[in-house]
Amino acid sequence: MSAYAHQMEREYSAQNLSSRENTGTEIGSHYESGFYMTSFAATIFIGALVAVGILLITLLIALTVMLQSCQSQSSGVVEVQNISDDYNDCKAFALYAELNSLQADEFPSFCRIPAIRYIRAGQYGRDLNSTMQLVQNYFSSITPQSDGLDVVLIDIDDILTSNPQHTILIMHRFDQFGCSDCVKEAKHLKHLLILRLYMKLQASGWPLILLTRKSARVQNATVEHLISTGFSGWASLIMRSDDEVHMDSCDYFSRRRAVIQKDGFRIRGVISSHFDALTGPYLGKHVFKLPNAIYYDFEHQIESTYRPKK
Repeated sequence: MSAYAHQMEREYSAQNLSSRENTGTEIGSHYESGFYMTSFAATIFIGALVAVGILLITLLIALTVMLQSCQSQSSGVVEVQNISDDYNDCKAFALYAELNSLQADEFPSFCRIPAIRYIRAGQYGRDLNSTMQLVQNYFSSITPQSDGLDVVLIDIDDILTSNPQHTILIMHRFDQFGCSDCVKEAKHLKHLLILRLYMKLQASGWPLILLTRKSARVQNATVEHLISTGFSGWASLIMRSDDEVHMDSCDYFSRRRAVIQKDGFRIRGVISSHFDALTGPYLGKHVFKLPNAIYYDFEHQIESTYRPKK
């Protein structure tokens, strides 16, 4: 072979080798620039994705529950607010009714539920207890003089049921509205607390004068009823005379208090749950208004839309 041929062969071999090296380099370069992951790493990656998905679903459920809870609470707040508004409106109307001697059938119908709640929820009992404690604290802080002229006047018509049939009828109507024995329980509670106060005042040496709107013609039956319910030892029982039967009750009480003071007695306190016995002249030192549970006349109650203006 000639020298020229050998030289050409060497040049071809060198070019071929260079071409292979370049190709290998390109392949290596492509291989190095790719993404490679082992099976273990892939498992961890997929597990992490699943965990994140579960976390997001859990968060979504929690947010949904919280939203529903907030809506329920908001609804409850609105309901409580409505109940509170009705209670305040009816409380104001009840005071207005007592001051003006309105009858049960003159109360608006929206006061029906607050009237029941006032008894069932125990608020009437708490109000009555608080007032009785106030009365006891006052008379415990003073002492009647030894001359026996310091007296306490007590209105007993809450104890003497003027119309038992009417009371039974009202109890039946309360029962129709889901307040079984509400009226009976309220009356019984007031009777017990008045009797307890009566006995404490009596034990402390206070002469007690009992007042009633009843006619003196039923004096014997009234005395028997008082004794049968635990009351005894009173200093005097004042009842309407024949010429006072048709007299306005406020005028009647004022007239009798004037006579008491004219006879030299000192009225140290007047206790009643009715304003007619607590208004007018000759009231003495202190007056104590006992709370009332309002017994609505549901049968004849007006379907009124009246509400005190906001």
